[in-house]
Amino acid sequence: MNGKYNTITMDFINKWDNNFLLDILDDISDIVMINDLETRIVYVNKAYEKILGVPQKKAIGKKLSDIEPNATAIKVMNRGIASHYIVEELKSVGISAVGVSFPIFKEGILMGAVSIFNDLTQLNALSEELHRTQEISKYYQDQLEKRKLSPSFSEYVCTNEKTREVLFLASKVAKTDSTILIRGESGVGKEVLARAICRESKRSGMPFIKVNCASIPENLLESELFGYDEGAFTGARKGGKMGKFELAKGGTIFLDEIGDMTFNMQAKILRVIQEKEFERVGGTKTLPLDVRIITATNRDLESMIADGTFRSDLYYRLNVIPLNLPSLRERKDDIIPLSRTILENLNKGCGESVTISPEVAILFQKYDWPGNIRELGNVLEHGNIVRTGDRIEIKDLPKYLLPYKLDIGNESFETFDLKTNVEILEKGLIKESLKRNSFNKSKAMDELGISRRNFYEKLARYDLVDFCDENSKTVK
Repeated sequence: MNGKYNTITMDFINKWDNNFLLDILDDISDIVMINDLETRIVYVNKAYEKILGVPQKKAIGKKLSDIEPNATAIKVMNRGIASHYIVEELKSVGISAVGVSFPIFKEGILMGAVSIFNDLTQLNALSEELHRTQEISKYYQDQLEKRKLSPSFSEYVCTNEKTREVLFLASKVAKTDSTILIRGESGVGKEVLARAICRESKRSGMPFIKVNCASIPENLLESELFGYDEGAFTGARKGGKMGKFELAKGGTIFLDEIGDMTFNMQAKILRVIQEKEFERVGGTKTLPLDVRIITATNRDLESMIADGTFRSDLYYRLNVIPLNLPSLRERKDDIIPLSRTILENLNKGCGESVTISPEVAILFQKYDWPGNIRELGNVLEHGNIVRTGDRIEIKDLPKYLLPYKLDIGNESFETFDLKTNVEILEKGLIKESLKRNSFNKSKAMDELGISRRNFYEKLARYDLVDFCDENSKTVK
């Protein structure tokens, strides 16, 4: 022994009594079992009783060969060689165990064996938890590469009273576990608000998982949300995959664009909310749900319920706390403060202090911002790049923002409204294409690069069906 251990260390250990050493073994979470040369169990620690359910006193003195005749501890004594980590069935207690066994020698003479092992079920649970943690870490890494994390309430730029009321309500409900439905047009900051709520909640230290229901194909959304087991479908990866609900365990899941979810998926989400449990695709094990659910949409859910495209029972489950974010055209008093903050972020670290000219400020106040805060950010980024001085001028803005007049056939427009301009432009281009192609619809749709279905939808929307048919007969 002296050749194997440091002398100072052994001098220190020699001061310990046997009871102290046994206390150390009792504190080990794995089972420790020692048996003599006749396989008689001479020691087990507290973990033996806790994991196997067999009292220590009952185990001591029993022969391992009588209890578990195929035990690895017996085999290593016969071979005189330690085992690697192996899995074996302990029939006497009905569990699968994984661990190591090694023989004990004293002065070259075999004395018995020591086994250290644990319940495989518990180790699998730990492995699954580690896997989940790794998946969450990967998700966050992917998100950090895509965008910077959104600010909390204290960083939310807002002077508009109506918006402040929404934020005040959000800060109150953030401290509860109530389901929240955030409503508002695209670009108003629904995800920003969801993240702020999460950061203010009691789940702030747990995962925040976002799912855009509109961007995931219907046939993939179920496995994306609930995960899948190995062999659930062709192409399913070995070992299966955790869904977003599992990744969000203990935290918050944000279901964005919930109004774009199919009727079939709506029923499955409703069941999850009601039962507070779910199953992986292709799985049979029921998993408990421990997440805070926040949803968001820019759709008119009430009209969709009337049309039969959104479930009313799901609507009432989601709409416990509705938060309606105003559009930017409804909070124009926030445009200048928002512009200032966006420009500060764009120029952070550059030592520049870029502003907008008075003319740009006036134009910003007149424009209706159909793309809301997202559009304002894009416009300012464009202006910040092309500017030549220390402030953004009218000439630095995207051309579509400027008032202009355009003639296409008999159509003309002069407006700030982008949607109206696009519709007028589309109608004019379709009419011109029909004329150029002698009102041949197939040639016109090929030239325009749109599908047959889309082409006929636009004919109906712009009242061009009669115009097309009448001229088509004249040409023939």
